[in-house]
Amino acid sequence: MGSARRGPGDPTPDVGNTRARYRRILRFAARYIVQTWWYELVLPRIGLAKVAARGREARLTRIAQRFHVLAVDLGGLMIKVGQYLSSRLDILPPEITKELAGLQDEVPPVPFDAIRRLAAAELGVPLEQAYASFDPEPLAAASLGQAHRATLSPIDAADMGYDEAVVKVQRPGIETIVDVDLSALRRVAGWLSRVRFVANHVDLPSLVEEFAVTSLQEIDYLQEAGNAERFAASFAGDPRVAAPEVVWERTTRRVLTLADVTAIKINDREALLAAGIDPKAVAKQFAAVMFDQLFRDGFFHADPHPGNIFVTPVERVTDATWAPDAASRASSVAPGASAGSLSSPDWRLTFIDFGMMGEVPDGLRRGLQQLLLAVAARDGKRLVDSIRGVGILLPSADTEELERAMSELFARFGGMGLAEVRQIDERELRSFAIEFGETMRALPFQLPENFLLVIRSMSLTSGLCSSLDPDFNMWDAVEPYAGQLLRDERGNIVQALGKEALSYASIVARLPQRLDALADRVEEGRLVAHSPRIERRLAKLERTAGRIVSAVVFVGLFIGGILLRLDEPVWGVALMVASAIPLLHAVFGGVFGRRGRG
Repeated sequence: MGSARRGPGDPTPDVGNTRARYRRILRFAARYIVQTWWYELVLPRIGLAKVAARGREARLTRIAQRFHVLAVDLGGLMIKVGQYLSSRLDILPPEITKELAGLQDEVPPVPFDAIRRLAAAELGVPLEQAYASFDPEPLAAASLGQAHRATLSPIDAADMGYDEAVVKVQRPGIETIVDVDLSALRRVAGWLSRVRFVANHVDLPSLVEEFAVTSLQEIDYLQEAGNAERFAASFAGDPRVAAPEVVWERTTRRVLTLADVTAIKINDREALLAAGIDPKAVAKQFAAVMFDQLFRDGFFHADPHPGNIFVTPVERVTDATWAPDAASRASSVAPGASAGSLSSPDWRLTFIDFGMMGEVPDGLRRGLQQLLLAVAARDGKRLVDSIRGVGILLPSADTEELERAMSELFARFGGMGLAEVRQIDERELRSFAIEFGETMRALPFQLPENFLLVIRSMSLTSGLCSSLDPDFNMWDAVEPYAGQLLRDERGNIVQALGKEALSYASIVARLPQRLDALADRVEEGRLVAHSPRIERRLAKLERTAGRIVSAVVFVGLFIGGILLRLDEPVWGVALMVASAIPLLHAVFGGVFGRRGRG
């Protein structure tokens, strides 16, 4: 495990507790990896798929409940892992996401005395001198730090032009905890990367490293302060978006002081309606702003959960008109366009907490734009090509089945919002989901750098918009972007056609020469296929296939017996005894086979 950086105010880490924490995480992971492997892989392969499916819902709920307890007890990155899993409504069953949803807010605060000591040590002066007042009751508690309201000192208030502030203070000892948790997650990723099914579909060690970089940035408040200023600059002059100003004189790596911008929480429908603000309009505007960050700026808020966005009522400018639809389209579809000409609405979206930010490189952004065009055109083949272009699918992937599944998806559900999808017969949805899931699991894929944050950001955006507007349709939010991208594409169509014509002309010009060369190779006998080598490999695979299957069955039966022995002693012992038969075949089958052929 890596050594943690410690500074003034940090408690000395307890080595015994650190090791116990590390072992506890590994024990939890090992137990449920083995259990999942047994029920989801071994049992279906030996014809017991119905047995595995019978208690799947209860089993998944039990795993999620136990992880919930573990995360709350340990805190640190385990809370962050649970929060991420709870947002993955697209790939995880509802039994897991529902149970982990409470982790978004269920974080106990740190006692104020510990916060006072750390903040004073970081700032170099007692809190009474650094601030005119400092509320000991936390405004919000998170897994890595917590926020308190404060009043700036008269000198700082005169410099900033306001006196109300929010101070984020890192949890004491959090750097040590982060190091321990990352070490445990790296070990678990190493285990899973040895499972061929997992390794063929996702590079878990790389994902953990990406998570590590993001987590280490989150506990560096100087990094967060810089992110806040960069985000504000991206929306400079845009009346739809605001961000808090940084009080740099009272900011260090572990203490961050910002202007107090608290307002109506974005998912507080009652408060929005009481202020005369339409939640449906908020959902539409929020989606447009998030798309701006992805497709225009390439710098986006990767943690847009309800606690990090406020709706702030503002004065309407009377000498100009405000058209939300036109403003959203103008801002979102013209990368780099200035929003300075837009007038002020009745409210704006105020973002906070810039510890988790993502960047979309130009290449990935162009790939996402192509993916967006494919979705807007309901073109299954183009969508698959776009997914490959983004780098999610490995070059070796056979995408014929995926193209067919995507075409069926668009034909059946294209253009529907969540409310319309909910009205479809549940059996039809389940049948399609099973078939689509099997197609996806059969393909080798990997997530490119920073794509994990893109998925998280869009998952949270979709969920929040749907909570504000049950009839919210993401297709409508995508349409303005896709329309502008299509217009941009048509603008370059002449140039593209010219290049394509030259390419075809070049191929046609070289074709007779290449055909002559091919005929010469056939006549001289130099055109050969390497089928003998393939046949030798197939023969070798056939000789070992039976032994491999027997080895898998042996391990499955033996571990299954161990798992069942506590609850069902008879069945547990029976499975362990039965495992001896495939074991004998795995060990001696190849020997007998060679003797028979000799």
